[in-house]
Amino acid sequence: MENETTTGANTEKRFLWIWLLLIICVVSIMGLGYSLSATRHSVDSVQQRISTLESTADSTAHQLAQFRDSSKEEATEIASKLDALTQRLGVTAGDLQKARQQLAQRIKQHQESVDKVATELATKASATDVDAVRQESATKLAAVQEVQKDADVKLGVVSTDVTVVKTDLASARRDFARDLSDVKTTLNDGIARNAAELALLRKKGEREYIDLDIRRDSKTPFQRIGDIQISVSKTDPKKQKYSVVILADDNHLEKRDRTVNEPVQFLVGHDQLRYEMVINAVNKDRIQGYLSTPKDKVLSAEGPTKQTKR
Repeated sequence: MENETTTGANTEKRFLWIWLLLIICVVSIMGLGYSLSATRHSVDSVQQRISTLESTADSTAHQLAQFRDSSKEEATEIASKLDALTQRLGVTAGDLQKARQQLAQRIKQHQESVDKVATELATKASATDVDAVRQESATKLAAVQEVQKDADVKLGVVSTDVTVVKTDLASARRDFARDLSDVKTTLNDGIARNAAELALLRKKGEREYIDLDIRRDSKTPFQRIGDIQISVSKTDPKKQKYSVVILADDNHLEKRDRTVNEPVQFLVGHDQLRYEMVINAVNKDRIQGYLSTPKDKVLSAEGPTKQTKR
């Protein structure tokens, strides 16, 4: 009897352990499923950010193309204005030359008339004939004076046109020089050319600044800087120029023949964050400078994510 009781107790303990093991397995499976769901959600989020980054890069490239086209149109317009002014100068100079030729022709004709009158006076003795010749000479002289007056008026108009053309040309040159200076000032205000200027930018606290010291290496061409990778493809210490390849979000961005202290901008990430690279020194197979990135990722986003959050 005691053996049967003991056997029943052992059987109950075994069933209890089996149930505990089953419960533990079920809990583990549920935890694993939750972990897989969270991982899948994270992967989907990363893929969405990558898609937004690609869209941002395309938008920025389109904006740069529009800016370049606008600059070309402005330069073409200025060139057209200069051509028009040049043509206008050519026309006024031609009119002036023509007026001078007409005046010389009239003076020549007048001189011939005077010579003819003198010849007639020498052969005629009649006072009436002399008076008639004098009257004819006076009439012709008045006509010549009228022509000369018209020529003087035309010369004055030509001089005025030349002055206006010179003024317009000088104004166009000043406007072009001022616009060029404004563009250069805008580009130069936000970059640092040395360590002291970089320290001042860091004090402002508007962006993050990462020091760059990248060497050209055939074995490991790309060097990771934050969330991007940079490879030096060419250096020219004499001309202080360089070429690099930037790997961001599986996109290869090639920047060729860039100069020292020239800001190189590009968009990174799903939110299209604007990164800026400035190289301050170019040595043999080595470049040194800094990478500027936005500090506030949300406010600095230029892509669709920013518009959605607004």
